Amino acid sequence: MSPSLRVLVTGATGMLAHDLVPALRTAGHVVTAVGRGDLDVTDAGACTAAAAGHDLVVNCAAWTKVDDAETHEQEAFAVNAVGAANIARAAADAGARVVCISTDYVFDGQATMPYAAEHPPSPRSAYGRTKVAGEWAVRALCVDSWVVRTAWLYGAGGPNFVSTMLRLAGECDTLDVVDDQQGQPTWTRDLADLIVRMIAADAPAGTYHGTSTGRTTWHGLARAVFEARGLDPERVRPTRTDAFPRPAARPAFSVLSHATLEEAGITPIRDWLTAVKDFVDELPASTA
Repeated sequence: MSPSLRVLVTGATGMLAHDLVPALRTAGHVVTAVGRGDLDVTDAGACTAAAAGHDLVVNCAAWTKVDDAETHEQEAFAVNAVGAANIARAAADAGARVVCISTDYVFDGQATMPYAAEHPPSPRSAYGRTKVAGEWAVRALCVDSWVVRTAWLYGAGGPNFVSTMLRLAGECDTLDVVDDQQGQPTWTRDLADLIVRMIAADAPAGTYHGTSTGRTTWHGLARAVFEARGLDPERVRPTRTDAFPRPAARPAFSVLSHATLEEAGITPIRDWLTAVKDFVDELPASTA
């Protein structure tokens, strides 16, 4: 791919796009950023018109309300599956590549080793089912595509676990946080950087895992957030998932392998703990 591309980013008001759009522009790409009010991804004709004239389409548009999807699966499917299909077809018609942002929820969360990119999906939630359908559609309709799965995202562009923990630290003496789910907290800025580096490397079409290196639990993450802000981590107490019943099943194990990135010669995202410390350092002191 050429050094400077015409890039369409959908879902531009979301947390990932908040960091991705400036990262792409800093890398020298010409970016058209469209939010839900600008482009309805469930409208195939509108997607075709939006993608025209672009070299790359990054689809950040998604239904991300995991619990609501259990009772609104049709609406979630319209965005995550039909919308992804519309974007992929539009990109293919425009002669463009497409980046599809997906999720750890495509897996069942029962593994004990990091999930390989080629591991068969087995979602346990409506949200996961809709995202798997979107992945399949993208691969079928735009051969020159990247599916980038991520997990446990946080960033300045939207509500997230890290900021919530800091807010609650100022409101509660102690916090009970789940300690039986493992994953890879991932800063949206780091994921944006990875996507930019994949573009620069002209990575082969395929499925990649865009998560931080290492692993922890939600409890471990909350303790790290407290420590980064100079708060007593002992205020964070461990508990189990069944103490907080939710409509959608949460994966107990969301650790993803980065082998396909390494095979493509692309360095995976840095260690999660270093990133969390840097993110917290950037937040105003009044956050906690």
